[in-house]
Amino acid sequence: MYLNCKTWFSLRYGTISTRRLAALAREYGITSLALTNINATTDAWMFVRECREQGIKPVLGLECRNGHTFRYILLARNMEGWLQINRFLSAHLMSDTPFPEQAPFLPHTFAVYAWGARPVETLAPHELAGVRPREVNKLFRTDTKRYANKLVILQPLSFLDAGQHQLHRVLRAVDNNLLISQLPPEETAGPDECFISPARLLEHFSEHPHIVRNTLLVMEACEIDFRFGQNLNKKCFTGSRAEDRERLRELALEGMALRYGTDNREARERVEKELFIIDQADFSAYFLITWDITRYARHRGFFYVGRGSGANSIVAYCLQITNVDPIALDLYFERFLNPHRTAPPDFDIDFSWADRDDIIQYIFSRYTEEHTALMGTVATFQTNAIVRELGKVYGLPKQEIDKILENPYQVKLGEDSVHQRIITYGKMLANKNEAFPNHLSIHAGGILISEAPIHQYCATHMPPKGFSTAQMDMHMAEATGLHKFDILSQRGLGHIRDSLDMIRKNKGVEIDIHNVEPFMQDENVQHALRTVNTIGCFYIESPAMRQLLKKLECDDYITLVAASSIIRPGVAQAGMMRQYVQNFHAPDKVNYLHPVMKKLLAETYGVMVYQEDVIKVAHHYADLDLADADILRRAMAGKYRGEDHFSKIRELFFGNCARLGRPEAVSQEVWRQIASFANFSFSKAHSASFAVESYQSLYLKTYFPAEFMVAVINNFGGFYNRELYFRELAKTGVQIFPPCINNSDYLTSISGNDVFTGFIHVDRLEEAWIKKVLKNRETEGAFISLENFVERENPAPEQLEILIRIGAFNFTGHTKKELLWNSSALLKNLPPDEWKPRLFREPSRDWTLPDLAYHRHEDAFDEIELLGFPLCSPFEVLEHDQRHYLPGAEFAQHLGQSVCTLGYLVCLKHVYTSKNEPMCFGTFLDRDSTFMDTVHFPDSLKNYPFQKSGFYILEGKVIEEFGVYSLDVHRMRKIGYFEDRPMETGKLRGSLSRL
Repeated sequence: MYLNCKTWFSLRYGTISTRRLAALAREYGITSLALTNINATTDAWMFVRECREQGIKPVLGLECRNGHTFRYILLARNMEGWLQINRFLSAHLMSDTPFPEQAPFLPHTFAVYAWGARPVETLAPHELAGVRPREVNKLFRTDTKRYANKLVILQPLSFLDAGQHQLHRVLRAVDNNLLISQLPPEETAGPDECFISPARLLEHFSEHPHIVRNTLLVMEACEIDFRFGQNLNKKCFTGSRAEDRERLRELALEGMALRYGTDNREARERVEKELFIIDQADFSAYFLITWDITRYARHRGFFYVGRGSGANSIVAYCLQITNVDPIALDLYFERFLNPHRTAPPDFDIDFSWADRDDIIQYIFSRYTEEHTALMGTVATFQTNAIVRELGKVYGLPKQEIDKILENPYQVKLGEDSVHQRIITYGKMLANKNEAFPNHLSIHAGGILISEAPIHQYCATHMPPKGFSTAQMDMHMAEATGLHKFDILSQRGLGHIRDSLDMIRKNKGVEIDIHNVEPFMQDENVQHALRTVNTIGCFYIESPAMRQLLKKLECDDYITLVAASSIIRPGVAQAGMMRQYVQNFHAPDKVNYLHPVMKKLLAETYGVMVYQEDVIKVAHHYADLDLADADILRRAMAGKYRGEDHFSKIRELFFGNCARLGRPEAVSQEVWRQIASFANFSFSKAHSASFAVESYQSLYLKTYFPAEFMVAVINNFGGFYNRELYFRELAKTGVQIFPPCINNSDYLTSISGNDVFTGFIHVDRLEEAWIKKVLKNRETEGAFISLENFVERENPAPEQLEILIRIGAFNFTGHTKKELLWNSSALLKNLPPDEWKPRLFREPSRDWTLPDLAYHRHEDAFDEIELLGFPLCSPFEVLEHDQRHYLPGAEFAQHLGQSVCTLGYLVCLKHVYTSKNEPMCFGTFLDRDSTFMDTVHFPDSLKNYPFQKSGFYILEGKVIEEFGVYSLDVHRMRKIGYFEDRPMETGKLRGSLSRL
């Protein structure tokens, strides 16, 4: 009898969670329930699963609305009907067209109208009229028995009770961006759209049992025949599974010969073993589709990186999906795929952000939009956003909203009733047990490719991204059996891609960037790694990573792979990063739990660094086979919590240890270490993929530093802000020019030894207009003067002023002040009808101007205002005596001493101590562009807080850890460009006198 149930996936309308709806039905003995969310099918399979767990028959449907106007309800009689409903909904969502007043004829569906929407006698065989309890009294003029097979009970369920009705009204106000007092009645559901028990519902229709009977017959006629856990991905790449198997084998052997030669027995044995497991698991198509995507990328000249656990596979390596040799790194295939795994393996393919849409378009074209969709996701309400939205709904000023945000959900916040309502409804939306959905979004990189039409499982919509996107998130897709292909974008690959193009154009050099082995053996690259000359290089440029690399004296691939893993927050916070560094410097003092552990973990100095280490230890110490060892890893990481895998593997682990005669205390400790580590460990294959990309970046930076840094700038940097990358570019010896109207492009460009800053960096410069100017220059030739530019482009005064101030007309030989003077006269004196190109160019007018003073700060400050930073070193324009400050390069000579230095702030990292006190780590540049690392403990940070970017005088003690020198800051003071006053303390003067 419940044909019109909505959950909170009727976004900003419904208030009931899917789980609560199913539990409520069981509580009241309801045996059948229909889910009909508004214009959405997002939680359909969650609903089916929850209902089945509660012993309830699920019915799937849809409530169609145009804005707040109810049209009809569609109910799926079977899976074919569900496909038709999803297709119908998707067509309207994708084209953003309203639903027709009359439901279309969709075989295998019912259409239910509101009472009175259409005459009962005109209803088609699949159409029904729904009668709400409050409308029963309207039936007295209708022969309901005559139309018994056309009438059903229609009791909408949008919220549970009166309290949730008010939350519903709040959500509607948020959705309409209105004050709750301004919310029109038609935008909300009536108070009667709450839950009514079956007994009360039957009371309303006690005189119309035939309507009750027909409602039950309709629900009985609906059946969703679906089994969870099956593989719904595209099953065959070729024509059949057998052809897929042979094609994959052919490609793998071809790739093996390319990677290893034809006589490598170990490689051949591993390829054969993997091919057997892949075929047994029916994953050949998954491999071939991924290979097809990367093949297209290579054909288009797109640079990509295959990473994740997929790099454990030698078949993936031979297919050029990944670029990590699993034999060289002793990577276990079972970490990626084993006979017990039912879900498809996980390939993460990274592309440049500029190439990714092309790859996605290829996938949609190759596998058709009928079977392809981007993975959706559901954004939930977050605390601060909730408070701000509710504050707006209740008309609070910003100051009051900020006050509530200081302690959002405290029990008492004064006597203000509005504040209390915000807190009450805020708590409802900030559900601790289940996140309250807010709006649909797009997964970072997931793409679904299904065997059946994608609409068999969900509806699709068209977000601004421009590709159809599933109304289904990753967790629900995996539960149904749809497993994503991860097509991700990454700025680091854009650095490499654009570097290769610039090097080819500017130096005439072609580089095989995929031939990584020579990069790893190159002495200059090793030196750059050892001296952490890594700014701009993927994953190895952050202050923390540069410090770690220096502590490890890293100059080889294996150490870099380890560093890429132990830098991760979970490993570092557990103390394993520090333990690894300590053991690295004292390998003879490492205390191994057992001789087997020494053999297994000697490469990582007794520390489990990778997920593969869990598998190795379980396999060799406890004699678990590799598949069971991987199940142990997944169970420890919470992947199998609540299932019996964990207890079975634990029993097997200790049983095998006892059989092998392992000491019980040692076995318990091994188990404890595995348990404490597995939850936040990193795949070695993942780290190895990162390290390969790091080497590729580092090679380009070492041999072609200018082109590389320009590429970093054009891909909008990495860890740091763009100013630091311009500083790093300046260190390469090139001459950096400000944007020039005759030489600059929209992006920064390099020609020989000259770099012209791109117009993209100029604040307040209109993008469309400057691109039009550049197009004009391309077709009509260079501009010969300011007057010529004004004549050809008719610039707005403020745009012309920006160009002059940033230096775009320096080529004329006039100063900026002269140009500004001339521009004012040009724009003022020319009448509107003369703003057009002339057949004959007149000579520029020679204005007689007074002598105008100039100071070198003027250019720098124009650049700071318009670019955000000066193109020259900021130290060059600092009016402050810089001679007496200790440079960063000399910290090592003053270990343990109090010193004073002058630094230009690069970045900060804020953390909390074990006592929950704020502290931070700083990174500065000195006047020689040397990095200086600082530590600001809680007392220091409290007494001397940071005041944004700029120059700081820093006083403190030089400290050292494993060869990395830092300054423990005791005092500091920010200074401006024209401040020549040192910190006036006797202690400081004493520090200076020792330098």
